Amino acid sequence: MRKNYKILAKIMLIAVGALILIFVGFGLFLIFQSPGKPKPFLDRNGQKITSSISEKIFLNINGVQQGMFIKGENIDNPIILYLHGGMPDYFLTEKYPTGLEKNFTVVWWEQRGCGISYNAGSKSTQTSVEQLVDDTITLTQYLIKRFDKQKIYLMAHSGGTFIGIYVIDKSPELYHAYIGIAQMSNQLKSEQMAHKYMLNQYEESGNRKMAARFRGMRLNDQEELPKDYLKLRDVAMHKLGVGTMRNMKNLVTGLFIPSIMFSEYTISEKYHLWVSKAASGISQNWNRMMNIDLMETKNAFRVPVYFFHGRYDYTCSYELAKKYFANIQAPVKGFYTFEHSAHSPIFEEPEKMNKILVDDVLNSSTELADNIKVESGF
Repeated sequence: MRKNYKILAKIMLIAVGALILIFVGFGLFLIFQSPGKPKPFLDRNGQKITSSISEKIFLNINGVQQGMFIKGENIDNPIILYLHGGMPDYFLTEKYPTGLEKNFTVVWWEQRGCGISYNAGSKSTQTSVEQLVDDTITLTQYLIKRFDKQKIYLMAHSGGTFIGIYVIDKSPELYHAYIGIAQMSNQLKSEQMAHKYMLNQYEESGNRKMAARFRGMRLNDQEELPKDYLKLRDVAMHKLGVGTMRNMKNLVTGLFIPSIMFSEYTISEKYHLWVSKAASGISQNWNRMMNIDLMETKNAFRVPVYFFHGRYDYTCSYELAKKYFANIQAPVKGFYTFEHSAHSPIFEEPEKMNKILVDDVLNSSTELADNIKVESGF
């Protein structure tokens, strides 16, 4: 008996030692993988491209320190200010290069309360739409002055498109054009359509357990989305290929691991990325987004408007985005369907996106746009 006890104690000691080594090894790997410095643009000889810019900077924007990455191969190129959605997604560019930096200087801003702009000492975990709009305008004015431009391009994705629409409505004189990727329209209706689609998919595939869970949920116009729906929503969308990307089936391997492996974040910035996401939920202004129908409230603009949308997107409805687009009035407008994308054509079909940006957007043209019946512009 005593001998067995000693053997068991020895096995436990070895197991504990192995776990310690694993944790220490992972910690050292994480430190090595987290220098937190933006990678420079190099030529074929491994030398920094003299005209390029690769910065991670922090600015005081309307009283709050906020961070961003500024990337471009030629500092004289047009400027794109990118508004992320539910969480900053610049880290995905390491695994899914966008190629934007060849023709533009891209400002990957992480909005107040998010990612590298997260303030652990802040008492508020929410930021109003009005504050984010004002922050966007203030940052735009800084970029125009710093890079000696008359105007810049505003590109928004997912939840960022809700903010972007308000920005171009308030200060159209600052922007050459607006590009909405996975454009929001009527988000409550979008969620209802997503719920119906997922229920049908699970019923048709014979997944009785998931079908029963979705069947038990009630989404209507009078109540907030059920908590059981919100808990299941992202997981189910990704499994069905209608979430972040068509081929991203798992949030852990698709988002969490790439963020941990991203070398341009420090360890604390990686931590803050997910702490801020947990604090804000789906989006910082989710309830506001759910209760406002942009199709009814924001549909006339003084800048060219371009919508890029994945056919398989059920996070922000593709069909509703087309209806929204058809009723928008703008000097120029174009809708572009990305046939192989879900919610993120910027990462899923970057070559097509860049061609549209260079051939159409930079020329205020719509030669490559879908043939959608539209109302006349101004």
